[in-house]
Amino acid sequence: MISKAIFAGFGGQGILMMGYLLAYAAMREDRCVTYLPAYGAEVRGGTANCTVSIGDEDIASPIASTPDYLVLMNAPSLDRFQNSLRKGGGCLLNTSLIHQKATRQDIQVYEVPASEMAEELGDIRAANMVMLGALLKVAELVSPDALLASVERTFGKKAGVLETNREAFWKGFHVIT
Repeated sequence: MISKAIFAGFGGQGILMMGYLLAYAAMREDRCVTYLPAYGAEVRGGTANCTVSIGDEDIASPIASTPDYLVLMNAPSLDRFQNSLRKGGGCLLNTSLIHQKATRQDIQVYEVPASEMAEELGDIRAANMVMLGALLKVAELVSPDALLASVERTFGKKAGVLETNREAFWKGFHVIT
């Protein structure tokens, strides 16, 4: 089975890093993976999104026209991607920045005040890790251990960053009930 997720938001919110960390964690678990980043020319402040596909079989295309999951960090991303989500799919919203509701009734919506939770930890940049934790609780795409190992590999030399990202991940993981 193949699961596909789209991460979307403004450049500078760690959108591409979320996808990279998830893809790397899946590779650590010997899964088949594709990672497809996309961002505007202005990058920081512009739009950014990426698609990650994870499966136990070869993945024919990295494109997700009907993803299973959306992780949306801002309102323009909700407007752009919600109609692409498959019926019954999971949509995680950063309600710190998205104040409108999803218009679809045939999807599972998870509201996560990720930016506020990251600010409580003292680093707004950790909002992406809050959302990644929430996604793993909802989707179980990879194990938390594999994801945290990919975080350590990526941020290992920066002890403060590593610890903040771990805390943010677990905050997001436990916000979903």
